[in-house]
Amino acid sequence: MSNVTESVDVEVPIKVAYDQWTQFESFPHFMEGVESVTQVTDTRNHWVVEVGGATREFDTEISEQHPEERVAWATVEGDTKHAGVVTFHKLSDTTTRVTIQMDWDPEGLLEKAGALVGVDDRRVKGDAQRFKEFIEAREVPTGGWEGDVPRD
Repeated sequence: MSNVTESVDVEVPIKVAYDQWTQFESFPHFMEGVESVTQVTDTRNHWVVEVGGATREFDTEISEQHPEERVAWATVEGDTKHAGVVTFHKLSDTTTRVTIQMDWDPEGLLEKAGALVGVDDRRVKGDAQRFKEFIEAREVPTGGWEGDVPRD
């Protein structure tokens, strides 16, 4: 099992950062290797990603979500196994810390080697930085969902 934790401070209010993160279909704009995310239901998303030259498809289910606090998910079907949580921390009225934590099972020699040399860490760090640039340039989210998904 591999894991990564990355934080980035974004110069937008917590509501703006959180609302943008709930717009899963916008992820290809700032996440490397994410070709598409289709929101199937309020809590289920279908992903198409490119990892090490291979295309993978999988579905995730949100297992816990609280407005302006956290979004947690896990894979429920498909080519890859991973889980994660993104938390939002108000640093000031105009600054939010976004922390991304992910755990996954690398598949095949190429993915396992990449995990060992930190390719995944660099990718998540880059994704966090691109999220920062994306939301700070927009200053407003592309949408938002204020639903609450209690932890089972």
